[in-house]
Amino acid sequence: MAQAPGTGTDPGSAPLLVACALGIEHFALRSGGGRTLRQAGGAVSVLRTGMGPRAAERAVERALRTAPPTTAVLATGFCAGLLPGMHPGDLVVAERTEDAAGSTSCSATAALAAALARAIPGRTVHTGVLAGSDHVVRGPERATLRGTGAVAVDMESAATLRTARAQSTTATRPVAAVRVVVDAPEHELVRIGTVSGGISAFRVLRAVLPAFSEWHRTFLLPRR
Repeated sequence: MAQAPGTGTDPGSAPLLVACALGIEHFALRSGGGRTLRQAGGAVSVLRTGMGPRAAERAVERALRTAPPTTAVLATGFCAGLLPGMHPGDLVVAERTEDAAGSTSCSATAALAAALARAIPGRTVHTGVLAGSDHVVRGPERATLRGTGAVAVDMESAATLRTARAQSTTATRPVAAVRVVVDAPEHELVRIGTVSGGISAFRVLRAVLPAFSEWHRTFLLPRR
């Protein structure tokens, strides 16, 4: 069941909706970000959308229907890295998301990448285009996507951000996507080492909520 962001908070506040697809991603975010969620006092909601772009569209549209129009939306979870040299546990901050339905530019990418670097020191943070797919990408298809300029691919981020912007009365709703690499060219899920790679990615995902909250606060500061 989707919880509407901002429930029980000051109506004048600008809540943050953090969307992920899988149960394991939802568990990682909530188990690692408990303190952040308590300090946010209900202004941060973690939504499990279900797997795939259609599920993401439906869940985000439903959640935002009764949310304040200022609600920021951040898509997160695991992804497949496309660049040689990527490792499980690397972070990907989208400058924009792209899929067959179009492109969505992300908000304050540099600030988000810097917040993640501070929150999880020692982890590599990549920025670039995050591709959207309606299926799990394997083999030669990765090289094709890399040729388009994408640095990583997942199934929900593009649909999540596109839906968030479509549900807004203006084009200024803050949106972002941060993914943790669980699968990379030299570390594919079908190979030995999958378990250790998955554990590494899980631990990183547990640590990201404070950085998300810091990114969100940049939009709450008074304009000078």
